[in-house]
Amino acid sequence: MAIVQQILFALITGTAIFFFYKKISEIRRNIMLGTKEVINDHSSERWRNVLLLAFGQKKMFTNPMVAILHFFVYAGFIIINIEILEIILDGLFGMHRLFFPILGAFYALLINSFEILALLVLVSVLLFLARRNIVKVKRLAMGELDGWPRNDANFILLFEVVLMSLFLIMNACDYNLQQLNHEHYAQTGSFVISQFIAPLFSGFSETSLVVLERSCWWLHIIGIFVFMNYLPFSKHLHIVLAFPNAYYASLEPKGKLQNMPAIQKEVLYMMQPELAPTDQAEAITKFGAKDVFDLSWKNLLDAYSCTECGRCTDACPANQTGKKLSPRKIMMATRDRLEEVGRNITANKSFQDDSKSLLHDYITEEELRACTTCNACVQECPVSIEPLDIIMQLRRNLVMEESKAPQEWNMMFGNIENNMAPWKFSPDDRDAWNT
Repeated sequence: MAIVQQILFALITGTAIFFFYKKISEIRRNIMLGTKEVINDHSSERWRNVLLLAFGQKKMFTNPMVAILHFFVYAGFIIINIEILEIILDGLFGMHRLFFPILGAFYALLINSFEILALLVLVSVLLFLARRNIVKVKRLAMGELDGWPRNDANFILLFEVVLMSLFLIMNACDYNLQQLNHEHYAQTGSFVISQFIAPLFSGFSETSLVVLERSCWWLHIIGIFVFMNYLPFSKHLHIVLAFPNAYYASLEPKGKLQNMPAIQKEVLYMMQPELAPTDQAEAITKFGAKDVFDLSWKNLLDAYSCTECGRCTDACPANQTGKKLSPRKIMMATRDRLEEVGRNITANKSFQDDSKSLLHDYITEEELRACTTCNACVQECPVSIEPLDIIMQLRRNLVMEESKAPQEWNMMFGNIENNMAPWKFSPDDRDAWNT
């Protein structure tokens, strides 16, 4: 019977890892659809960002209470994985608490720290559920989250409640079986949290306790495998992608806009026509971005890393004044379009034109024009996402490819072209401008 369970466990584990790897490979392929961007400078500063922003969650602490609760959930996710490693090895080798003989007294300290974390995760998650569904914090109750995004957030939180509860009930049954000197359950000592849950099952027979403990064990690990495979379909993929995204975050000062090499080349060719390429294919240049293919791989990594927390939108002055722009919605729309493109490639082996684009079909002109380029969204993002970069590239395409700009902008463009300044004054009168 034991060998059958080991084989079954190995099959479940292998299947879960296979499907997780398959989906992660698809996401990587989707990200690499973006244009090339080389980011390999200042590695020490980038690793510092990983430690402070991803591991330390530095930006979260602008709201200390929420940051502490989030840190409990995050620490629980990271640290309890050590306990998951033991469960997987136990399942593969048909053992129970494999690390106990190796770690000795330290094992009890480790398990008790996991239990404290599990309780903190439970409390934190319940408070997060209340913030979303009872208190209804404004940035978490906006219309752009209706449907799947809101259900996704609640589902993950409820899933964590179930996983932590299963872990504590499993240990409570284990504790009772230790008191009964069951041969399969080593005397690991008291469990700091689950020993108080154990009396709920004190009337159970030894056989019932074993069945309940094993059931919780199986449901807990299978639940973790389900959670692992759900992550790539959820906004909670940021649990994984926050680390590379923090590493590759821009180190440039906030507010610095990048020049467009394509425009610089056009100006150069205008001034020195002999340098212009003779090859027609090389001469064709696209300005800005219209679809996800035109964005860089870092922009697409940003889209997948978005936590949908809404801090960017909450800080956006355009959104605060009733404009349609929401930086969070920009990132969600980019990810939705990228996922649609990915499904197209998976189904057809290569991308087949679907007559859609990120600009217009997912993000409107009104949204793009509302942006003031203040960088508040970039400053507020806890995982170093840059909605502004995507907005600027789409807006550049809108203006330079489609010649769509408000009349006020066109007047300014004409003045710059004719007068080398935004104002309608002759360059000859430059000395008189301030009088």
